[in-house]
Amino acid sequence: MTAQTATSTTAPVSDSATDPCTIVIFGASGDLTARKLMPALYNLALDGRLPPGLAVVGYSRTKWSNDVFREEARSNVEKHSRRPIDPEVWDSFASGLFYSYGGYDDPEGHDRLNEKLREVEAERGIGGNRLYYLAVPPTTFVDIIEQLGRARSQGAATEGWSRVIIEKPFGVDLASARELNRAVHSVFSEDDVYRIDHYLGKETVQNIIVFRFANGIMEPIWNRRYVDHVQITVSESLGVGHRGNYYDGSGALRDMIQNHIMQLLSLIAMEPPLAIDGRSVRDEKVKVLNAVRLFDDDEVAIETVRGQYGPGWVAGEEAPAYRAEAGVPDASQTETFTALRLFVDSWRWAGVPFYLRTGKRLPKRSTEIAITFKTAPKLLFHDFIDEPHLEPNVLSIRIQPNEGISLKFLTKVPGSPRLRPATMDFLYGASFVKQAPSAYETLIVDALQGDATLFTRSDEVEAAWTIMERVLDGWRSSPPLDFPNYEAGTWGPAAADELIEKDGRKWREL
Repeated sequence: MTAQTATSTTAPVSDSATDPCTIVIFGASGDLTARKLMPALYNLALDGRLPPGLAVVGYSRTKWSNDVFREEARSNVEKHSRRPIDPEVWDSFASGLFYSYGGYDDPEGHDRLNEKLREVEAERGIGGNRLYYLAVPPTTFVDIIEQLGRARSQGAATEGWSRVIIEKPFGVDLASARELNRAVHSVFSEDDVYRIDHYLGKETVQNIIVFRFANGIMEPIWNRRYVDHVQITVSESLGVGHRGNYYDGSGALRDMIQNHIMQLLSLIAMEPPLAIDGRSVRDEKVKVLNAVRLFDDDEVAIETVRGQYGPGWVAGEEAPAYRAEAGVPDASQTETFTALRLFVDSWRWAGVPFYLRTGKRLPKRSTEIAITFKTAPKLLFHDFIDEPHLEPNVLSIRIQPNEGISLKFLTKVPGSPRLRPATMDFLYGASFVKQAPSAYETLIVDALQGDATLFTRSDEVEAAWTIMERVLDGWRSSPPLDFPNYEAGTWGPAAADELIEKDGRKWREL
């Protein structure tokens, strides 16, 4: 089956995941399944949000039995679930856990898996609906997709819907992303492909659309006439840990900016969609990415900054240099910090700079979007402030931790004519008693329902890579850098401050 002949089996979106189905987890013995997927599935079972009779069939190279898989699942849920185990709910949930083993490119192993699926679906009275979850290294994506295509060509396909969730990274550059899209589309229709970015499942991120378009005071000022600039920061206090081998082949640009940060940028900058559905929302996000101004060769050195952390102190603890981490080469040129200045050449955002930064071993863990508005004239208040300009209003959207939205404005100091900034603060934790579901809970339910709004589309992936490809090309042609160039526990290299300060602006203190 080719990309042109693949047909969609997507069912209509419903208010709840009611269609009985089987979730097949490739990489069932791995870290992602242990820390995120099993706890998410259990919490969905606890809330009664899973389809009746749901079966979960794990598959990996590890030779486990059904019983061992269930024991491992319980142990991991006990460690990582946001809520404790309810014995009755667990027993019901665990009865639907099954396991098969084999290599990801091994036809014999996949034949065993298909036989297991037929047995489980017959035993539990499940139709043919299947959700395949690729919780595996990206090097195995194509192998698994090809085996799923082989099974379909041999008549192992079911009569129900068949969808696939693919974890990031989706490619390592534009060429590999396009090649992966071609491989996936040879087996699955684009409507049945769910490229997952867990940032889009976070409650605060989902609320960006609501905040912008459901509140009448926001949209009239959400444009170049009132916005001075936008900053998006994703800072991490941790280093690469045990991921040194993987991270050194990736770096901050691929690991964070190409996916997470570009998703946040597109939500902030998009036009109002025709509807809150997968096609309409993603259409507008793609328009934003296509409007991002691409760098010329000589602009990359001016508009981007790379950094790599050296030894230092983070939260009172000594931290080693990146090159001293396990799996990292002694002379690695991989960046652990990146900052960029981008422009979105649309009518709404023409001339407004977007400053993006992300890094490891920074002082704290935080993700924030800050919209800084243009200042009011100082004319009326020149006798009451010492600065040359009034402080700007800043709207900050905190994704993590302490999710919330704040607005900074100026107010008069009691008993004095002086002005002082104050903040109106909305905190999700204080405003809603009910604990928010995890990002993976939200995204799994959406995939079960056939709602792709919070997943990335193939053209969206390729548009983001088109932007980043220009940066990567510029970096490849530049001479080796004098790394490390920032201490662990600081906010990155001095060049990152210069990037924004040359425009008369400063990075926000988080």
